Amino acid sequence: MEFEVLKRSHIKRGIVIGVVVVFIISAIILNFTRAKYRVSDSVPIINSEINYKVPDLNMVSLYVANEEGVYEEADTIPSSGYTLNIEQSYCGRSNNGEIVKDDTVSIIYENGQVNVLGLTKKGTKCYLYFDIEDETSGEQILENYPTVLTRNDFSTIVKDATTGTIYYADTSKGRTFYFAGNPTDNWVSFAGFYWRIIRVNEDGSVRMIYQGTSANTTGANTQIQESTFSINSNTYKNNAYVGYMYALNAVHGLTTNSGIKRVLDTWYENNLQINYAQYLSKKAGFCGDRQPSTSSSTSNGQGGTGTTPTYYGAYIRLVNSSKNPTFDCQNSSDLYTVASSSQGNKALDYPIGLITADEVAYAGGVWNTANSGYYLYTGRVYWTMSPSNFHTNGTAYVYYVNGNGSLNDDSVPTLINVRPVINLSPDVTITGSGTSTDPYTVVEA
Repeated sequence: MEFEVLKRSHIKRGIVIGVVVVFIISAIILNFTRAKYRVSDSVPIINSEINYKVPDLNMVSLYVANEEGVYEEADTIPSSGYTLNIEQSYCGRSNNGEIVKDDTVSIIYENGQVNVLGLTKKGTKCYLYFDIEDETSGEQILENYPTVLTRNDFSTIVKDATTGTIYYADTSKGRTFYFAGNPTDNWVSFAGFYWRIIRVNEDGSVRMIYQGTSANTTGANTQIQESTFSINSNTYKNNAYVGYMYALNAVHGLTTNSGIKRVLDTWYENNLQINYAQYLSKKAGFCGDRQPSTSSSTSNGQGGTGTTPTYYGAYIRLVNSSKNPTFDCQNSSDLYTVASSSQGNKALDYPIGLITADEVAYAGGVWNTANSGYYLYTGRVYWTMSPSNFHTNGTAYVYYVNGNGSLNDDSVPTLINVRPVINLSPDVTITGSGTSTDPYTVVEA
């Protein structure tokens, strides 16, 4: 009898355990099913994450323009050579068969990747349209140079024939391409004047220096006039006067125009403002690096005001035995730009300035070393925009290119020639081969 009771008890326990197991399995299946169809997860679209549910995976339609400009459906986001048509692309949801746009969603396309921001509603789908990207003016020019090199030694001059050659340097903004030595194919004809290309800026705009009313390489025709750097001969006994713009007792002041800025602004008004301003970059700037130091060999950030002996950035980079030029502007207050620019101090009246001492070094010029064989040599002296030092003799000095092609400095009240520098917009179309007889020109300019 006792055995039968035990047996029934065992059977009952087995039934209970079986019911519990079935319940657990059912719960797992149910939760899995609910997770599959109801629980939100994240799916990456390139490097953006969008909340989704499994039935809603068809979230993007891609359309890529062909050579004729006709959009064709695609399966892959183009990695390069295209730009997202922001006006035509949109995200939205279907409402009775009609797509209602969601203006709260932002679409960003950079470096071949799409980011979709602010997408929060179920059933939203994005329709992305990609156009073939137009070449920048800089890219059009770069196609003509099969040899692309880089330089590491800036202690010796460069005077070799470098036709068909362009050099590159990487900066904090990307890669810039510049000319060095003696190229015969960096000529531009623009606004009734000849220019020589200094470099293609990181954003595809083209930086160039005034060469004259003809294709002469030397002589008085290669500058617009003489000017002191400061306003008059008395304004030099203070650090402030090394600035293209300046304020007394401020290292990076911007309240007062230098004398040479006034000369350049007047020339711009008379020659470029009315008919040619639309072809110039309003973003690119001109660096007058005023990073101060009381040491002549290393930058310590001290000095730069009053009569404190001071050595500025270009002095430390270019005068010492270890030459180390840079295209970067160390302080945004010293990057002179117009008000509409997205960078720099936005203090300029017009997008015009001067070459920097560092750009002279990249081109092949060296401190106190003659070089008549590179394209910046004109046989004339002319100012750069780069401060050199406030000397112990109580005088402010700025760099200039000497008549023998060397890089030197002089006190700011000295009369020295002026060669304007401007930047062609990346949006213009360029024709020509860059020679003095077939210079690059801006279409319709």
